[in-house]
Amino acid sequence: MGEEFGKLPGGEAVTIYTIASGKMIARITDLGATLVSLFVPGRDGQVADVVLGFDEPADYIRSGTFFGATVGRNANRVAGASFPLNGERVCLGKNEGENNLHSGPDYYKDRLWQLESREADRISFTLRSPHGDQGFPGDAVIRVEYALEGGNTLAVRYWAVADRDTVFNLTNHSYFNLAGHHQPQKAMEQLFCMPARVFTPADAQSIPTGQLLPVAGTPMDFRSPKPLGRDMEQDFEPLKLQNGIDHNFEVFCNPCATLSDPASGRAMAVYTDCPGIQVYTANFTHEIGKGGVRYAPRSGVALETQYYPNSLNHPQWRRSITPAGQAYKSETRYKFFTL
Repeated sequence: MGEEFGKLPGGEAVTIYTIASGKMIARITDLGATLVSLFVPGRDGQVADVVLGFDEPADYIRSGTFFGATVGRNANRVAGASFPLNGERVCLGKNEGENNLHSGPDYYKDRLWQLESREADRISFTLRSPHGDQGFPGDAVIRVEYALEGGNTLAVRYWAVADRDTVFNLTNHSYFNLAGHHQPQKAMEQLFCMPARVFTPADAQSIPTGQLLPVAGTPMDFRSPKPLGRDMEQDFEPLKLQNGIDHNFEVFCNPCATLSDPASGRAMAVYTDCPGIQVYTANFTHEIGKGGVRYAPRSGVALETQYYPNSLNHPQWRRSITPAGQAYKSETRYKFFTL
């Protein structure tokens, strides 16, 4: 059984569950199928919670940070809050100017998911999404599983199916700080490495222009490890428009990203079957998090594996369309090790 995490404004109980493998411990709530805490050992064996989050369910609903949330049906942005599908125009809610962000405004993060199964080291939740939900076609069943494997890996697996052609582009929106969430000032000092050769520049509304720009010679070049924040203040238009990194990078090999904290020795490698990874350095975060910790901008980094943002309106990119009756499957693994 889980523990009561709190209640929603309507009085519904929110439950939090704990799974473990070796020294790794994860706490996940049925509100948004959200990862609340992830405890990982460092070089000296000391365990720290490496994801940002809140102590109360109400804060997860109030906040626009999406800490730890399962995001869908379509992660990231859709320009004009619409896209073509089968000769018709699918219209979504406009919740970020004229655009759509994370399929809102009725976000999956604010819904209670149904517990499907639970073992000592894994847990899965399902959500039923009716035809027209958020504007998307098709009655859909969506499942997410969190599994701790081998004492060093968090695997997040998605499965979904609908009775009409629809969009499935699910991601997890955890913000990582391998020094521990309680040391937000350390987040941008951590070493980040990513083999991506190109990224998708975006306009002032964070909508990709459709270009693929080489990272070579720019602050977006992480092909060799460097501190996340080292080049953040350079005079580079993509960084200035988004007040930091909030960009999609190609995924062409695995691991597609690594993050390490030299002080604690904690390190993490990301593996995914998705074509892109959105790197977001919490550029506008102002929150009081778990244990009263103050999360300022750049207190963590989100590594959101997904299809390219607005790929639904860019036919030259892989589009996240799943045919009726066909199962969508995706997996991302966060493998932890010590330096």
